Amino acid sequence: MQLKNILIFSLLITFIFTGCDKKENIDENVVATVKTQTTKTFKLANMDGTYITVSNNKEDWKFEGLENKIVLLNFFASWCPPCKAEIPHLIKLYEKHKNDFVVLGVSVDQEISKEQMAEFMKQYHINYPVTFGTENFYLANGVGGVSSIPAMFMFDKSGKMVRKYVGAVHEEILESDINKFKGN
Repeated sequence: MQLKNILIFSLLITFIFTGCDKKENIDENVVATVKTQTTKTFKLANMDGTYITVSNNKEDWKFEGLENKIVLLNFFASWCPPCKAEIPHLIKLYEKHKNDFVVLGVSVDQEISKEQMAEFMKQYHINYPVTFGTENFYLANGVGGVSSIPAMFMFDKSGKMVRKYVGAVHEEILESDINKFKGN
């Protein structure tokens, strides 16, 4: 029994501190198209049927409708174990800091329907906005590229990118950064 617990703990630690290589599930035609994309404005389809417009002007980012909030772009996929593991922490942080902070889930799933994504969100009790569609890949390129997931980018209230996280991140680290940038 002790050996079984050690094995489970080791696997859990491996998933938590590593990311999923998303290249295995990405169509190379999409990757080639994304790499040639030069648009600095991204119209992201929110799962609730609305759109979130994100624009970039050199180092400044604007998240329409999310002004004066710290924004955490969370690039994830429904098949990625570390992505799933961090969802409860993101929900908790979103609820705790709702007045100053928003998580924006950016799905990089390709072989999943909108209905399947809605079911995934329901299963994991995701209460923050989640975007879905090809435009998400353009955004991934726009923030400098996403080679593994989960990957997160934090923007302060003025729209400046202040942190990049690769792989699962401890809730305490995110909370510390949120508190640091609340005053901006």
